[in-house]
Amino acid sequence: MQATGTTSLRMSRSRRYPHTEMNEHIDIEPIFAAHPFAREILSRLWQAGHDAYLIGGAVRDALLAKWAGWDDFVPEEIDIATSALPDEIRVLFPDRPIIGVGEEFGVLVIVAPDGRQYEVATFRTEADYDGRWPGKVELVRDLAGDVHRRDLTVNGLAAAVDGTVIDLVGGIEDLRARVIRAIGDPRARFADDYLRMLRAVRFACQIGSDIDPATAAAITENASHITAISWERIRDELLRLLKTDQAARGLELLDQFGLLPHILPEIEALKGVPQPEEYHPEGDVYVHTIAAVRAADGFVHDPIVKLAVLIHDIGKPNALIHSGGTHMGGHEAIGERMARQIGARLRLSRADLSRLAYLVKNHMRIAAFPRMGRGKQVRFLTAGEAGGEPSLRRRYPLFFDLLQVLIADSEASAHHAAGWAPVLQETIRVLEHIEHVGNLNRARQLIDGHTLINLGLKPGPLLGEVLNAVHDRILAGEITTRDEAIAAARVMIATAEQGHTSMGHPR
Repeated sequence: MQATGTTSLRMSRSRRYPHTEMNEHIDIEPIFAAHPFAREILSRLWQAGHDAYLIGGAVRDALLAKWAGWDDFVPEEIDIATSALPDEIRVLFPDRPIIGVGEEFGVLVIVAPDGRQYEVATFRTEADYDGRWPGKVELVRDLAGDVHRRDLTVNGLAAAVDGTVIDLVGGIEDLRARVIRAIGDPRARFADDYLRMLRAVRFACQIGSDIDPATAAAITENASHITAISWERIRDELLRLLKTDQAARGLELLDQFGLLPHILPEIEALKGVPQPEEYHPEGDVYVHTIAAVRAADGFVHDPIVKLAVLIHDIGKPNALIHSGGTHMGGHEAIGERMARQIGARLRLSRADLSRLAYLVKNHMRIAAFPRMGRGKQVRFLTAGEAGGEPSLRRRYPLFFDLLQVLIADSEASAHHAAGWAPVLQETIRVLEHIEHVGNLNRARQLIDGHTLINLGLKPGPLLGEVLNAVHDRILAGEITTRDEAIAAARVMIATAEQGHTSMGHPR
């Protein structure tokens, strides 16, 4: 846009919004360099006489980046709000595909030439909420009406095509002061959509803010209403919270405001459950759990892994009851079943639920990794192996995730590095061993179940036992050829026919 156009645009905004400060700007050029079609959308709308702004998170985060001196900030997604009605938007973009994802609510998605999709929403006001969704939506021409329906002041900021920030709700002041505050009456804002209580906690952790007293009081007052929200929406917000580097603080806030028992009663149940002081001088299972999440905040970025850290000990209360109060042995097996229940409640995908349950089930087993036989170590490390990937993280994702859970767990107990350093050292040795000997796929190439059937074994438990035993010896490097594998299998089968398997168990 030419300088004269920018000047008239600024004057027009000043007349339209006389009560907002016009001196704050974001560095708009890096955003448009990464999202060139966003500039095109805003420019076409303005040139046609419509108001149009970047709005919400992109503006908030661009301001934070500016104040922190980051010169490489680019938002992954940007939202655009405009005074133009959906039909008017369509007229201005006859050359682009448009998806009417929520056209009755004024929301269109315009597909850019590079295939990226940009959501463009008409200013709107909302009314007649049921605690989840508005019963009435009215499209309006005024930015102020749109902003005042939003949840938090830090999310109510808009920016024009020249980078000038429009603040009608005191969002800049709150962002500078690191304060999370509801727009208007917090009780009314949360009654509109009770998920906003979780969002307030999440943003407090995401940008390192405090929650203002009136907003905090309204969350506490309405905490029980979070059950009106679908588990899918709660899941998404919980995972976003866990993805921040202040997830432990977020859980403490959920507890403080009374939200935790309604979302994760299994964590609430950990309070007051004692642990041996020798291993857990930090306190009860709840205290240990929060400490483990706080440790994970420093290096775990995958929210499913952090969720596993959060629930890794949820089986301890039941294990303690089952043992008559003497020990918590077997809590990981109980925890796995509970993890599956939690994952189902949160509507996790099948893959995420399976991974979560695996991490909880095996979080104790990985601590014994240095004491396993070499064959079992290879089998354990390579579970879920992704062939061809060069890094430990990508090639052995399940084992890498377990390492993260182990480190967080150990750092939150008396063990600290002594709990995970030996495992890491042994992992390096086993990786070197795999380079020389091969993995489970190679063992299967040397001998498989069909081979054992040809040797006279019938399908059943014994066949699986013999096959696993031969594979373990291959993985340990004791057997290197197919002939050696078949010979070892013959010995095991003969031993079994005499009444015992080679593993020392009766047939």
